[in-house]
Amino acid sequence: MEKSAIRSRWILYLVAIVFAGVVAGGVLGSWAARKGYPLFTTGMLSPTFASNMAQPGQAPNLPGSFAPVIQPDLPGVVYISTTTVIKRRYSPFPFNDPFFQQFFGQQPQQNVPEKEYGLGSGVIVRSDGVILTNNHVVHGADDIRVTLQDKKSYKAKVLGTDPRTDLAVIKIDATGLTALPLGASTDLKVGDIVFAIGDPFGVGETVTMGIISAKNRANVSIEGPNSIQDFIQTDAAINPGNSGGALINTKGQVIGINTAIVSGGGAGEGGNIGIGFAIPINLAKSVMEQIVAHGKVVRGQLGVYIQAVSPEIAQHFGLSKAEGALVASVNPGSAAAKAGIKQGDIILKFNGQPVADNNELLLKVSATPPGTTIHLEVFRDGKTIPIAATLEEASATGAGPGTSEGAGQGSALAGVQVQTLTADIANQLGLSPGATGVVVTSVDPSSPAADALQRGMVIQEVNHRKVTNLNEYNQAVQAAGTKSVLLLVNTHGQTGYVVISPSGQ
Repeated sequence: MEKSAIRSRWILYLVAIVFAGVVAGGVLGSWAARKGYPLFTTGMLSPTFASNMAQPGQAPNLPGSFAPVIQPDLPGVVYISTTTVIKRRYSPFPFNDPFFQQFFGQQPQQNVPEKEYGLGSGVIVRSDGVILTNNHVVHGADDIRVTLQDKKSYKAKVLGTDPRTDLAVIKIDATGLTALPLGASTDLKVGDIVFAIGDPFGVGETVTMGIISAKNRANVSIEGPNSIQDFIQTDAAINPGNSGGALINTKGQVIGINTAIVSGGGAGEGGNIGIGFAIPINLAKSVMEQIVAHGKVVRGQLGVYIQAVSPEIAQHFGLSKAEGALVASVNPGSAAAKAGIKQGDIILKFNGQPVADNNELLLKVSATPPGTTIHLEVFRDGKTIPIAATLEEASATGAGPGTSEGAGQGSALAGVQVQTLTADIANQLGLSPGATGVVVTSVDPSSPAADALQRGMVIQEVNHRKVTNLNEYNQAVQAAGTKSVLLLVNTHGQTGYVVISPSGQ
């Protein structure tokens, strides 16, 4: 009897505990729900999570599709194919072989025409057939064909090109086309979702997805040293053939024109590795409007060659931090020369706005119409002074304002052999007859100066001291002692500043 009574009591206790737990759970759950706290259960998923989980043999319930954004834009991106006739010089076979030449002599070479084919993409910006693409897609082409999404093909004519931004505007004889809406590249943020549309490798219209990886990229190795660069960087796959295609946002607006990639073979070669570049649509739109209106792009020009201000250069010029654009040279008779800008000036402000670096100044000057008076603040001899200059019209190739990167870190000038620059040497180097300085004849490969100086460079200043011969050079180098030196060097007529630091500094 006692054992039966004990079991009965334990059963009652267990029932009471379970009942109390259920009641307590209900009370706590009700309180948590009223307070807005999330509820979690062991061994089961919430209905929301469970509905998104893929069951065996079933597709997961994804959050949605980008098709409503992309599909309306597809007809607005076109395929561009080009044909260029070139002439190559050949000797008639087999007389170009040395064995036959001993019997028949050297035979005259013949010009043999050959065709080269290219491909790219373009963006319809007006329903009457105006298309925006890259300059390198259509440059030098004898025949340009545009193929629409519906496979209709048209012969295109070039309305104008702008090599400095690598943009071109072409037109086909068609109406009622799908013109893509243009967004604002100034609104972009790193991390924004974007889509690249184009015809990579000629396989057909293709869409890839990525994000904005970075903005304001410069120093991309395309289109020469005077190119205007302010690229959008993206990891959306861009490949050969995508050039000239659209980079769009999640609203279906064009925010960039795809232009270049970095791959294992270098910029613009090979396939995509996740680093692609697009021209911001704000810049492209400005270029396009000028080409459509005038057939060319008109820009302002200051008439200086500028370079970046490195921390080492800032220290040598007495500037508290690396900022602004260093004037490496001033073109005689230019707007800069007339305004009193001098070699060695550091431009810190443009119309009251700070200048971060040389590329920013180039963009600001290029975006200002010629004839405009601009107001600069320059740093000279430890002081800031205001200067007003009236811009000239830049040439199409940008022969006026350009950029020249400062050299990397070097060492002392030990191991650098120089000699006085003579008129004959200056002529061989393509310099003006009045050029002075010392020419670098050799650099010891084991010296870190080899990273900054090369044979044929002409050193014109050492630590702001002008040197016109070997004796003055030696005195200036001796005065520098074991400290780093600032050199003004002339390379094939282009001057720039270089800092050489002794070993261990």
